[in-house]
Amino acid sequence: MAKAKKHSTVIDMTAMSDVTVLLLTFFMLTSTFLPQEPVQVQAPASVKEIKVPEHNVMNILIDLQGRVYLNFPREDIRLGALDKMSEEYGITLNDKQKRAFKEQPFIGTPMNRLPGLLDLPLLSDQDAAMKQFGIPADSVNNQFARWILNARSLDKDLKITIKADQTTPYPMVEKVMKNLVKIKENRYSLITVLRGTPEGF
Repeated sequence: MAKAKKHSTVIDMTAMSDVTVLLLTFFMLTSTFLPQEPVQVQAPASVKEIKVPEHNVMNILIDLQGRVYLNFPREDIRLGALDKMSEEYGITLNDKQKRAFKEQPFIGTPMNRLPGLLDLPLLSDQDAAMKQFGIPADSVNNQFARWILNARSLDKDLKITIKADQTTPYPMVEKVMKNLVKIKENRYSLITVLRGTPEGF
């Protein structure tokens, strides 16, 4: 009587491993990571769902004390706006400070304190220093408006979003919105968290 021939149950997983590594590499290279914010902000809830623009967006961050921080979408806008602001306010930055500025995703300090902030060795140290100041946005020294205008002069298609904490007093958010209106930047998105629609709507 002939014996049945045994077949090997070993499966070669080399090809599957190659495909997995290729997919992982693809996703890592094409993903866009959100910059770490210098302050933690819990956005308020909203029932209206409108998609916030994802590309070419200038982010305005407002903390609980009303301090304002800015994030620009591209390096050329960040550095171009920095050059214009440095010229306007008579600030000179060396190459090391400019490299540090490229690595710091948010702007959140008065221009006269910017060189000192950029001399701090770690991003965490810079974030801690920014938490004390924010960009001046008052009528006497409105550097916030100047940053926006200089960035928009480099790219007129820049979109604007505002993100404030849900417990930030409304007058502090209104102050930022009024600053935008004064410089004729009337189109912007408010970032909120989606919640369920109340009954009856």
